[in-house]
Amino acid sequence: MVPTFDKVHNHFQLNGFHYNREGLKEVAYSFIKEGDDFEIAIGEFLADWLDSKDTLTVQTSGSTGIPKSIEVSKQAMVHSALTTGNFFELQPKDRALLCLPAGTIAGKMMLIRAMMLGLYLDIIPPKKNLTINTRKIYQFAAMIPMQLQKNLVKLGKIKTIIVGGAPVSNDLKKTIQTIKPTVYETYGMTETVSHIAVKQLNNFSEEISKPYFQVLPGVIISQDKRECLVIDAKNISEDIIVTNDVVKLQGKTAFEWLGRIDHVINTGGVKVHPEVIENALTAHLDTRFFIASLPDDELGERVILVVEGEPEPIQKTVFAGLGKHEIPKDVFFVKHFQETQSGKIQRKKTLASIK
Repeated sequence: MVPTFDKVHNHFQLNGFHYNREGLKEVAYSFIKEGDDFEIAIGEFLADWLDSKDTLTVQTSGSTGIPKSIEVSKQAMVHSALTTGNFFELQPKDRALLCLPAGTIAGKMMLIRAMMLGLYLDIIPPKKNLTINTRKIYQFAAMIPMQLQKNLVKLGKIKTIIVGGAPVSNDLKKTIQTIKPTVYETYGMTETVSHIAVKQLNNFSEEISKPYFQVLPGVIISQDKRECLVIDAKNISEDIIVTNDVVKLQGKTAFEWLGRIDHVINTGGVKVHPEVIENALTAHLDTRFFIASLPDDELGERVILVVEGEPEPIQKTVFAGLGKHEIPKDVFFVKHFQETQSGKIQRKKTLASIK
């Protein structure tokens, strides 16, 4: 029987204490009145989750546009939690770690997974440098790439880590090949109430020759005329979700993500994907950057490189592996990138500061 959103698993624990719905309402009240900022966010979410409504208002990240509030079904969030639990074989009494802000969909879903699956959930401040108890064994945790990068030496007793909210750089992918936890990159959005696909990044078995995003059970994928991903997940959304993510399908249950169609640059009649160029440049630049474009009288759009930090010379050899139309015509430096709460670069806002 599928649990409903108005129930709490009888094995659920929060920071070592069992709570039922009434007990969690008291926790929510206490956090809101007396907690630190991150605990206040947890309390506010719990208060919303435990009310009589069957929907929840959540905020989109704003990484590709203006953040907006949308209504999502609480039961859809339960289905998402159960699907993740089944995929990663999470069991009641497994210990999980919440180190993400409860104001994000990723943080909310960690709490819902724990309540629905009966996990023992520990919560810690959602900082860059995490205060992880390295003596405890955890079966499951979720992080943003920046947290994963800055806490590698503390992760030895975590079995599985899912990472999302921002792209995982090639350098970080190389670094995690030597750590014990199995790390999965996630694909999803607020509209899909967390991830609908995952990609294993390390600890590969022999049958995994090249990692692609594998969709979770119950998710059907296709492409529209733009070659963008279309998601049909009835348990999560009654509507078909048409994304702006250009993908290459790998069979019926996997895909390779190429980039955002709203990032595509048409330069001299040739369409190039900024994300493809960025992947090629990652090994040659040791600071954050992104590829964008500016209007050009001759080309229509010209490719540019935007780098975070103080100005410094960029050697031409950095661009040696790029095609003719992919090589940036200009390089701009920005002291600090604009970013979302999860650390994802807000390209349009950052680009506006250099125009």
